[in-house]
Amino acid sequence: MWAAKPPTHTPSSPTYIRKVMKLSRWLNLILVISLLAACGRAGDGNGNTSAVPTPQVVTTRTPSTEAAMRSYLDALMIEDFAAMYRMLSQATQESLSQDDFTLRYRNALAGMSVNGMEYSLLSTLTNPGDAQVAYRLVYHSSLFGDIQRDMTAHFSLEGGAWRIHWDDSLILPELAGGNKLLSDYKIPARGDIYDRNGNDLVTQTNAVALGLVAGGVPPDNENFIFNELWNLTGVRPDAIRYAYENYPPGYYVPIGEASQKAVDNRFAALSAFSGLQMSAYTSRYYDTASHAVGYTQAIFPEELEAYRRKGYSGGERVGKSGIEKWGEPYLAGRNEATLYLVDAKGNIGKPIAHTESRPADSIYLTIDKDLQAQAQQAMNGLPGAIVVLERDTGRVLAMVSSPGFDPNLFDPNNYNSMNLVNMINDPAQPLYNRAAQGQYALGSVFKIITMAAALESGVFTPQSTYDCQYEFTELGSSHILYDWTWDRCQDELKQDPTLQQCKTKPSGLLTLPEGLMRSCNPWFYHIGLNLFTLGRGNAISDMARIFGLGQATGIQQVAEDAGQIPNAGDGVQATSIAIGQSDVRVTPLQVAVFIAALGNGGTLYRPQIVEKIQPVSGEAALAFKPEAQGVLPLKPENLQVIQAAMRSVVEHPRGTAFTRFSGLTIPVAGKTGTAESGIPGCPHAWFAGYTLADRPGKPDIAIVVLVENKGEGSEYAAPIFRRIVEIYFSGWPQSVYPWESSIGVIRTPIPPDEITPTP
Repeated sequence: MWAAKPPTHTPSSPTYIRKVMKLSRWLNLILVISLLAACGRAGDGNGNTSAVPTPQVVTTRTPSTEAAMRSYLDALMIEDFAAMYRMLSQATQESLSQDDFTLRYRNALAGMSVNGMEYSLLSTLTNPGDAQVAYRLVYHSSLFGDIQRDMTAHFSLEGGAWRIHWDDSLILPELAGGNKLLSDYKIPARGDIYDRNGNDLVTQTNAVALGLVAGGVPPDNENFIFNELWNLTGVRPDAIRYAYENYPPGYYVPIGEASQKAVDNRFAALSAFSGLQMSAYTSRYYDTASHAVGYTQAIFPEELEAYRRKGYSGGERVGKSGIEKWGEPYLAGRNEATLYLVDAKGNIGKPIAHTESRPADSIYLTIDKDLQAQAQQAMNGLPGAIVVLERDTGRVLAMVSSPGFDPNLFDPNNYNSMNLVNMINDPAQPLYNRAAQGQYALGSVFKIITMAAALESGVFTPQSTYDCQYEFTELGSSHILYDWTWDRCQDELKQDPTLQQCKTKPSGLLTLPEGLMRSCNPWFYHIGLNLFTLGRGNAISDMARIFGLGQATGIQQVAEDAGQIPNAGDGVQATSIAIGQSDVRVTPLQVAVFIAALGNGGTLYRPQIVEKIQPVSGEAALAFKPEAQGVLPLKPENLQVIQAAMRSVVEHPRGTAFTRFSGLTIPVAGKTGTAESGIPGCPHAWFAGYTLADRPGKPDIAIVVLVENKGEGSEYAAPIFRRIVEIYFSGWPQSVYPWESSIGVIRTPIPPDEITPTP
């Protein structure tokens, strides 16, 4: 028999316990594997199983310190201070509001005249709960060049994101401890503006504000005083009288300003009479061409930061319109400036940056001062515009917008500045530049373009004829259009009901060039409708656009509007566009450009008003060069036909402007225009043309005259055109307007028999 063998190890022995624990671990492992296998397949009671997701292990990753620093600095580059503030630590935000944070940055950037920034990261050091990043920040300053600093930003991990512990040293290390920046400026004198011959248009000088005491001028002396003021200020005697008589007795009536030199030359005569008040002051004095040169004003509070970023102290006067605005970078020069550090006690430390001043440049315009001044007088107080271009280059010799304005009123040192509010609020809108921004229907001057489209289409030739009668019936009996001769006929019958027949007859059978000479509306209605019917409805509008209408001229230095040229939607609109009506809108400047091109052989030049920009020493920074922008799309023979037709307007006895140019020794070509203004009986008067004198040293010119809401083109615009020609070639006016008793003296009413019955 076998006897039972005693166990090698007892339950209490160490060896036994180790074996049991090892076996237990294996059993647990087998159990876990079995459970996982079972959990991997879930039964549905029918032996089917489906997969169950395996538990995922989640690990927490520390965010990138470098990415946080870049986000902050990228926001600084675009000055998104709100985004920057959101990245500050909780402790920083509790001690500093977002508005204060933003203000500190803005003040510092303005103090340094910062106009751009860039950065680069140098190094990073990241710990589990905090980090620091070293970086280089470069401020590009308008005044001080580049201001470069190396800085270190400290971060803490809050809510799983890095937050910056911020103080002012992160703007500039020197600002730590409550220090501030202080900029000290020395402002150079503003540059002058001259005409093409070096005559002052705008300069710093002693000036005199001139005015009258209402009721204080002896009646016998009024005409003398009013004429003296006219010569000094350019304000017409009739305008002076109107103001003088409409102020309460004893009140001061502001008239205008003159240079101290001009007043001194007439002081003996002026001081001999009572009622005249003269107040001297020193100012940037404006002489003429107000819409071209513009004006200056103090920097507005809402503009202050932007100007300080450009290197201004904030106390300067800056250009607000015209050449003053466009030429600001040249006319302002550059301030001398020193950047100081001021400690919390107000003590000023050593400079941390300095720059020397740069003298201002002077700007010479293409404007001829004498021609400009006389052209302003030539408007005779009428509302409208005059543009005079050098025909073969695009130089602007004169730009008149009437009524004009007085830029000197913007200077508070001027005693007459009390009248500034009245000028700004004047319903006549004197600040509005009608020459470059006024948008008007062109009326019959547009017929030049319609004629060009007709000839280039091949449908019409110079020999094509049309019977020009009172009425145009091609649109049907329900839509009859009329010639200007019909309107004149009706006026004659109203003025004299006893007339059996009108003095003004229809023009009759006309060739196409004669149609332009007589400005026959039915001829051009016919062209517009015919081209539309043939499927060429946009031919006239397209031609107008190539002539430069419906788009900016590119003059750049003065604000301008583009106007508009519509396409014909139907036959009725086609007839209206053909005579420059419908929604046709042009500026006098645009018209002057294409009129000059007709005269110079077809080149469209960009109009320019700056002759040169002259530094204190050295070569001109910018000098005038003619810039051709295009060529009129006309065959040479067609251009010659149009030119000849424009000459016949003023030279042929049947031409619509023949009477107005009788006796003028300078050969000219042009076109009258009368455009509906939207006010019944008050059309706009146009005359546009060019000279053909071909005189050495006296370049030919293109002139456009617009008189608003006044009457027919030959009645008002043509006489003004003639006067500009006389002034340019002779130096002064030679003929009297139909509405004047003598040059500059208005005579009313105008005798009816002196009015040429043409559009």
